[in-house]
Amino acid sequence: MNKYLLSAATAAVLALGAAGAAHAQQRAAAPAPAPAGAAVAGIGWADIEQAEAGSAAYKTAEAQRPVQYKQYYDQAETRRQQLAAQLKPLYDKIKADSALPNPNQASLQQQAAAIQQIENAGRTELQRILLPVGYSQAYVAEQIEGKLQQAVNTAMAKRGVTLLFKPDALHQVNGAAYNITGDIVTELNVLIPAAVLSPPAGWEPAQVREARAREAAAAGGQPAAAAPAPAPVGRNQPDGR
Repeated sequence: MNKYLLSAATAAVLALGAAGAAHAQQRAAAPAPAPAGAAVAGIGWADIEQAEAGSAAYKTAEAQRPVQYKQYYDQAETRRQQLAAQLKPLYDKIKADSALPNPNQASLQQQAAAIQQIENAGRTELQRILLPVGYSQAYVAEQIEGKLQQAVNTAMAKRGVTLLFKPDALHQVNGAAYNITGDIVTELNVLIPAAVLSPPAGWEPAQVREARAREAAAAGGQPAAAAPAPAPVGRNQPDGR
């Protein structure tokens, strides 16, 4: 979508260029400014991330995931509580030792290092446990993104927008006349009313596929072909696949 969304700098250059050309051609007859509150045709802005998060496919997947992936959430929470119980006496000891009149700095450093090691290992373990959840999130996101450009194109065409800005390119906008975020959501809901929640066996997110391809290229081998983004479906199957 970046090619449709102009940065603030690009927008300023375009605006200055257009103003300079108009001034050179019509010095004696500059057009009157648009009336206050009137929308300029052909211009719009959209929050793409908000549009994706507002789509029916995204909202439905977010609601279904805690149910379908409950075992992973429960396992992660159980392990989190175990780690907290393991760390509590260590936290208490280092706090008490730090409050002594002449604390042993070497001992404190050793205790802090031990706590840090447990915390890092625990964080890695929790991420591993929740990996299927993360893959589900990435799978749904890729399905929605696969239809995003078409949704933006259709929304722009229906609203007569030829120049689309992103929020951080805007200084101030009065009213919602230029905002087509909701129009993009509407088009996404038509193109992908629901997403498949669970990826197929062996599927990996785009970031992982790209990283593997870079590693293969750096090693001098032929990079493995990246798995294509999944084709969206109209509804989830009973098992979510």
